[in-house]
Amino acid sequence: MFEWILAGLILIGALFTLVGSIGLYKLPDFFMRLHGPTKATTLGVGAILLASALYFSFKTESASLHEILISLFLFITAPVSAHLMAKAAMHIKLKQVKRTQNSQ
Repeated sequence: MFEWILAGLILIGALFTLVGSIGLYKLPDFFMRLHGPTKATTLGVGAILLASALYFSFKTESASLHEILISLFLFITAPVSAHLMAKAAMHIKLKQVKRTQNSQ
């Protein structure tokens, strides 16, 4: 049963990562493309890291701190870096698709 849970987490992580990568490729402008790696791909990598942490925690019978720290840093730095990139893009007035422009 444990292997099925790990396999499910890895497949969910791979699916989220694939969807995020496709979004990064397909979406039309920079602001929309930010959602691919910051939302879906972060969740995908988080699921894969959770599977890895569970596997190594049960294999060695001690908490796997490496994966926990990687997940913590990932979930802290991904939104901050996306926010900074969006602010920089707004500052240099990067071209936007009509759907992402503010209607004022």
